[in-house]
Amino acid sequence: MSIFDQILGQISSNVDIKNLAEKVGIDPTMVESAIAGLAAGHAAPTDTVETAAANTGIDAGILQQIVGHIGGEGSLGNFASMLSQHPDAANMLGGLLGGGKDGENPLGNLGGLASGLFKS
Repeated sequence: MSIFDQILGQISSNVDIKNLAEKVGIDPTMVESAIAGLAAGHAAPTDTVETAAANTGIDAGILQQIVGHIGGEGSLGNFASMLSQHPDAANMLGGLLGGGKDGENPLGNLGGLASGLFKS
């Protein structure tokens, strides 16, 4: 079970990466990237879905469906908060979002949007 599945299970029953992927018609890896982008976008001062779409390249309509399936903005906020407390989350998200090379921002394309989200 992935970190995302564990956290999703705590905020919303019957929601996991595989089920979300089937519901919105995309690959589970893409769902993980979408959720990472949404969590980081939630910390940004701009619209969560628009920010995530711009930074992940995933269609805003698909992202909006994912937000709905996990319980809306409130659940997304809970997810982002729980993710920020997980010790492996920053490294995992860095890999999903294209960062993680030596000397680079571990959040890759998201730049500084989530810099406060992953501080312990």
